[in-house]
Amino acid sequence: MSQEQKRRAALVYHAKPRPGKIEVVPTKKYETQRDLALAYSPGVALPCLEIEKEVANVYKYTNKGNLVAVISNGTAVLGLGDIGPEASKPVMEGKGLLFKIFAGIDVFDIEVDTKNTEEFIQAVKAIAPTFGGINLEDIKAPEAFEIERRLKEELDIPVMHDDQHGTAIISCAALLNALELSDKKIEEVRIVISGAGAAAISCTRLYKAFGAKTENIVMTDSKGVIRKDRAVLTPEKEEFATHLDLHTLEDAMQGADVFIGLSLANIVTPAMLKSMNANPIVFAMANPDPEIAYELACATRDDILMATGRSDHPNQVNNVLGFPFIFRGALDVRATGINEAMKKAAVIALADLTKKPVPEQVNLAYNETRLTFGRDYIIPKPFDPRLIVEVPAAVAKAAMDSGVAQEPIEDWDRYRETLAEWTGAEQKTLRVLHHRAKQAPKRIVFAEADQLDVLKAAQIVKEEGIGEPILLGRKEVICDLMSSIDFNESVKILDPKSMEEREIKNQYAEQYWATHKRKGVTEYEAKSIMRERNYFGAMMVEMGHADAMLSGYSRNYASVVKPIMKIINKAKGVSRIAATNLMLTERGPLFLSDTSINIDPSAKEIAKIAQMNAKVVEMFGFKPITALLSYTNFGASVHPNAKKVSEAVDYLHRYYPNLEVDGPLQSDFALNKEMLEEKFPFSNLVKKKVNTLIFPNLESANITYKLLKELNGAQSVGPILLGLEKAVHILQLGASVDEIVNMAAVAVVDAQQKTKK
Repeated sequence: MSQEQKRRAALVYHAKPRPGKIEVVPTKKYETQRDLALAYSPGVALPCLEIEKEVANVYKYTNKGNLVAVISNGTAVLGLGDIGPEASKPVMEGKGLLFKIFAGIDVFDIEVDTKNTEEFIQAVKAIAPTFGGINLEDIKAPEAFEIERRLKEELDIPVMHDDQHGTAIISCAALLNALELSDKKIEEVRIVISGAGAAAISCTRLYKAFGAKTENIVMTDSKGVIRKDRAVLTPEKEEFATHLDLHTLEDAMQGADVFIGLSLANIVTPAMLKSMNANPIVFAMANPDPEIAYELACATRDDILMATGRSDHPNQVNNVLGFPFIFRGALDVRATGINEAMKKAAVIALADLTKKPVPEQVNLAYNETRLTFGRDYIIPKPFDPRLIVEVPAAVAKAAMDSGVAQEPIEDWDRYRETLAEWTGAEQKTLRVLHHRAKQAPKRIVFAEADQLDVLKAAQIVKEEGIGEPILLGRKEVICDLMSSIDFNESVKILDPKSMEEREIKNQYAEQYWATHKRKGVTEYEAKSIMRERNYFGAMMVEMGHADAMLSGYSRNYASVVKPIMKIINKAKGVSRIAATNLMLTERGPLFLSDTSINIDPSAKEIAKIAQMNAKVVEMFGFKPITALLSYTNFGASVHPNAKKVSEAVDYLHRYYPNLEVDGPLQSDFALNKEMLEEKFPFSNLVKKKVNTLIFPNLESANITYKLLKELNGAQSVGPILLGLEKAVHILQLGASVDEIVNMAAVAVVDAQQKTKK
């Protein structure tokens, strides 16, 4: 993607369909006059009076306990510097988005128009009663130190400057693991810190808290090594000034064991790396470009253990591993602050988590066969669903042990279960899906590329590295549309009706005729139908000229599935194909089958659909927990429609005993764990969270997924075809651009899986 394309994509993302990235939504009912009377006047007076009697009741009757302020004055924004409070707002909104999606924490972003330290402090103190915590962001040093120190002293809620402590916590966890792998002790290693801003100072202080010795630390800034004999030093720099006869970064690097970079791109040379001790630990964390390029560093020293701030290299030091979960734990025990014990607990939790077996979902997200603790894995990945459980629990316990928790946790098992249900892995489904696709992009045929929305989706797929589009349709129309949306990337465009494609059409026709001539197809008919884009596209996939195909945006389902069924074989052991829709709901992902193919499947066909669907659920990185649905529970009816579901359950229990499945169940019992346990404690699904619903017929499945989509706003991915040998999928009629992009990612991941087989 060119710089101009990145610029356009970023601006459009922030501006459309409505400006900004976050909104406020009600959490209580508001449909009736009674609801409104309770929400505001006169009902609201009662909680007001309860809070007046006892201020702590504010946590009971308002959202204070789950509300964090992300506050900045815009003086040190990302790598942009002092750009002002208004210009910092997109970053603060982004931080709010991360708080919400990773830990379920609500955020108001607040931009304060002052560079005066005292004015800033007083502004934050004045609004603090609104919030359960304060996240300071992008405030330049040295003012940041004083602002945080004062606010921590003068407020009784958690306050953290993430630029300082977030990087410190994540990098410290990585450092502890790197030292273990290198067989070095933190008390003995020589550490060079490049940079002396808020993050560098906080990192160094935290390393000292874990045993690093001041005499073994050398810190540098833009003037060179920070020495005791320098004329003017801030108190923070004075803390880490050295008596050693070192003057430059090059001097400092000689004989060093650890390099921590929080400074500028490309300031470390290969010669500097070679001067370090054996098994050097190098954390080059300048963004977007590190102090030394990852590839260059690894080529220079084969014994290097390296981390960066970038997601395209192993060992990303990413603050999102810390701040959402640290605040989650602090809020959950109503901590009066975030102290050193809590930060150290977060470090240890992250370091320990790295050494535990990695969930398959994480392996799949990063296209790894098996992530294990080692040189390329010293810190958890951002998509790891265990973070929301392990880090907050550790932080909450440390808050209790250190005496700053006002609401101690008594039932830790229940608390960890609650954490897992916040937003956890389920809300990350699409991010994981896209990330997996980008690990090994595939060639995707877009059979209706002369439709504007399809072309827009293909553009995103190309620019984001999800796949390599192959565009089918009228070439002049496609080129005109590409020009209108600034789609300037080089892509293959084919028009099945054009004489230009005669040679490849003849090749496809010959192959099609060879396999269908004993089914009544003449050679002339074979050549004729290759002018149809769905036949042509399917043959591209069948012949290995493409890896996947998407169609169906502008044509009814039956007209698209027919060519596919004639050309693409069923997978081994499959007698009938089916389709599932992944619904991204508030309770997590739900796979619904069969939504598009089998009108009235038999008992055995329902069982086979459930079995095929389980493989797709596993492809997404989840363990399938399956309920077979009916209008009755556990065979209470002998009607044929209910009986066939009972027979399907019996078949699955007999032939697929490892599949966690039960039924027949009414949908409310399948989705409500408490109801199921109370009424049917014998069920295989008791205490389990169902993520797969198998319907008795097509109409019930199709109606359900469309109702969920339109009434509840659940995002739909699908229909995803099950049981085909190749990755061919059919779009919903009139699918949105985002839905097409998501289906492209599904098609790529499906092709990856089928290639492995």
